[in-house]
Parts: sequence; structure tokens; C-alpha cells
Amino acid sequence: MTEQASITIRPLAATDAEAYRAIRLAALAETPEAFGASLTEESARPLERFAERLTPPAPSLVFGAFTGSELVGTAGFLAGSSEKSRHRGTLWGVHVAPAARGRGTGEALVAAAIAQAKRHVVVLQARVVTTNRTARKLYERLGFRPYGIESKALCIDGAYFDEALLSLDFSEP
Repeated sequence: MTEQASITIRPLAATDAEAYRAIRLAALAETPEAFGASLTEESARPLERFAERLTPPAPSLVFGAFTGSELVGTAGFLAGSSEKSRHRGTLWGVHVAPAARGRGTGEALVAAAIAQAKRHVVVLQARVVTTNRTARKLYERLGFRPYGIESKALCIDGAYFDEALLSLDFSEP
């Protein structure tokens, strides 16, 4: 558990599913271009699916940022599961509610995911829409390096969005 300026970071559990669903749907409504999932698809999923997402096989985890008992941010670490890819992990689902931004919440969440990843994988990968300069800057400040652009990675209402592909290699000094 990490605490930063009255923000508490901890792994989420199935009991957090309702709060996680609420913040996830708000994130998809607010910034649909930041996620591969759509609001329509996610809002149709039962609460049990969100609970399952919060209980992935170890060492994968989903972290939550809390102000008191209110969930104000999320970040996930998903470890590769196949024999040939278990050395890689993915940072996913990073979001901070607008009211909690500007206080280091995003950095604390990503740092928690990085710390978990560093114990279990050699490379942590992330994707971020190229227009999200704030997220790219944060990731690069925490050590991620760009390795490519996926052109037209997302299509939302007929508009295409490119994603920057980022990597944090723990084997490099």
C-alpha cells in the first residue's frame, strides 16, 4: 500500500467491483479515445465481469487510488501468460478522475504497476493515444521509451486515433 498526499494506492479486489465499474464507465464516457473498450460494450457487462477483471491470475494486479473510501483512479498490470511471452507485461486501464488530477495520483498508480511488473517481467509495455500528451509525458518520465506508432489503432464514431507504443525494459541500466 502506497500513500501520497492523502491518496492511498492498493490492489483492488472483487469487493471493489461496483466502484471500479463506476469509474471505468465514467472514464470511457469522458475519454473514449484513451481506451480500447467502448462505453456501450462495457456498460452491458454484468458486475461479475468487473469483479473477475479485478482478480486476475497472479502476478497480474489492478491497482486503485483512493481518497478516503472513494476510488479516484486505476491502473492495471497484466503479465504475459504464454511460455514465449511471460517475460512481458502490459500496463493498462490507467485513469484518474478529473477531481483527483494534478496531485500525483497518476504517477503513484503507474509507479505501483511498475513496481509489481519489475518483480515479474523483463519488459513492461504500454499504449497511449498520440494526442494524450500528459500520459505520454508521465510514462516517459517513469522510464518508458517509444518504439513505434500504431496507425489508426482505434476508430471512434468514424474518427481514427493513432497509438504510441511504449516499453520499459527492466534489464537495461
